[in-house]
Amino acid sequence: MQRPVCVGLAGGSGAGKSALAAELSSALGDERVLRIAQDSYYRDHPGVTPAELERFNFDHPDALETELLVTHLAELRAGRAVDVPIYDFARHRRAVETWRAEPRALVLVDGILALADPALRECFDLRVFVDAPESLRLERRMRRDVSERGRSAESVRSQYETTVRPMHVQFVEPSRAHADWVLSNESELARVTQTLLARVRELLD
Repeated sequence: MQRPVCVGLAGGSGAGKSALAAELSSALGDERVLRIAQDSYYRDHPGVTPAELERFNFDHPDALETELLVTHLAELRAGRAVDVPIYDFARHRRAVETWRAEPRALVLVDGILALADPALRECFDLRVFVDAPESLRLERRMRRDVSERGRSAESVRSQYETTVRPMHVQFVEPSRAHADWVLSNESELARVTQTLLARVRELLD
């Protein structure tokens, strides 16, 4: 097959990166798209207690095994399958199991720090920063973490104030400067998807 096109979707937590990736995959056909969440590459800390993990800074670049993700993208671009980690957000642990990812025409990587690391940025043919107002990002994060990750609203808000917002200012927002394209995702996801879809199709063709 032709070398996969790799696209990185960065932006703050709750900006709508995963939703945009899902819409792109649906529009292009799931059989043509491989989606990889940067969150899957959170480092495991087997010697750390659950109480300590509750206070862990998951929004700092050091929390992610970015070097493994870079290796995996190189393998995929070379046409070889990789074993992607599975992260359990309820327990803050990496699962023993992995999932087999086969290379496809388009490889989409989404994560808050997808454009923050120079080596990772070099893996992408297109670098996109998804933007949304802070109040909307917090609202979306709250809804996701409570319904999908078993979190309490209080813990989500505490984490946001303690680590999410400071790390956004220090690492996420500055990575906007490395984007080829900044997309505003405040309301009409379909419109944002169509805009990006046109560019992605150019790259695939």
